[in-house]
Amino acid sequence: MNTLVNPPADAARLATRVDALVAFYLRVQRERMQDVPLLHPGLQVQAVGFEWAAVVDQGPDAGEARVAEGVLITPWFMSLVRLPEPVLDLPARVGLKVTRDFGCERFDFLGAHDAAPGYHETCALFSPMGRFASQAAAVDTAREALALTRPRASAAPSAPAVPSRRAFLAGRPSAVAR
Repeated sequence: MNTLVNPPADAARLATRVDALVAFYLRVQRERMQDVPLLHPGLQVQAVGFEWAAVVDQGPDAGEARVAEGVLITPWFMSLVRLPEPVLDLPARVGLKVTRDFGCERFDFLGAHDAAPGYHETCALFSPMGRFASQAAAVDTAREALALTRPRASAAPSAPAVPSRRAFLAGRPSAVAR
């Protein structure tokens, strides 16, 4: 079990990283998405349930870094997000697919990059967002997705699999994606 030496500083670092991610997507919405018809007018950019995950290998270009994991809601998509603690300048990895652990599951993530949040990885859960009646419904769905991925203390470890997003969101057991 990891014990944090300085929890307030750790929480502040998490908040700073997540705020940079949210600010980036707010800027994308304002500057690039204004007239796009798939924007849900009742939704806003919001980060849900971000927590620090264990130290993981970020690949040969990045070395090891702790990542924040959570869900990002925007008016045009909802995604699982992995955000490395340090701001990584890896624009060459944009669009590259990599399979990662996220809680107790494995998913395919795509690389994304902007100078402010740096390199991060996303796994789409929903796009477009027209099926959501409200921001509260989107947040509830994001929280449920996180509850399904984060290990429970009493749960026995299972063999890792890459579930299809459809099976995962429908609450079915992990089925290997094809």
